[in-house]
Amino acid sequence: MTFRVGWGYDAHRLDGPPPLKMAGVVVSETIGLSATSDGDVVAHAVTDALLGALAAGDIGEHFPSDDPASEGADSMEMLAVAVESCSASGLTPTHLDVTVLAEDVRISPHRAALRSALATALRLEIDAVSVKATSTDGLGFVGRGEGLAVMAVVTVEALPNIGS
Repeated sequence: MTFRVGWGYDAHRLDGPPPLKMAGVVVSETIGLSATSDGDVVAHAVTDALLGALAAGDIGEHFPSDDPASEGADSMEMLAVAVESCSASGLTPTHLDVTVLAEDVRISPHRAALRSALATALRLEIDAVSVKATSTDGLGFVGRGEGLAVMAVVTVEALPNIGS
């Protein structure tokens, strides 16, 4: 069995127009993130983790911020492209672990919806998706409420060779 692990990270300033979306789920109607795309930090970190597992570069190579097509782009569609790249490479995600770093944004009311959205996007059972949150206790840009950050780790394995 061949397996790989990919790690992703993303951060955005917390000064954009609402709503704030994570994994396509609206977690706040009153605040938003600055970004070229829709600023979905969870989708971006997971996309980078998948691309890392594939050794296929990063999200900026596939969806450059200076490309007009990236303006306002749906980050869950970017994630779908990364999932399809996995399949095309003969790999399938088997587990996802996400940590959201936020001082004032509460994840717990949205955890079930986030897990469900990510499980659907990665074609996983929900028990293979973990979404956690932590604060930085007032330290750094997250602690000052200037932005959010997300870390994601994904495990992928080779698809069975059907017909052999």
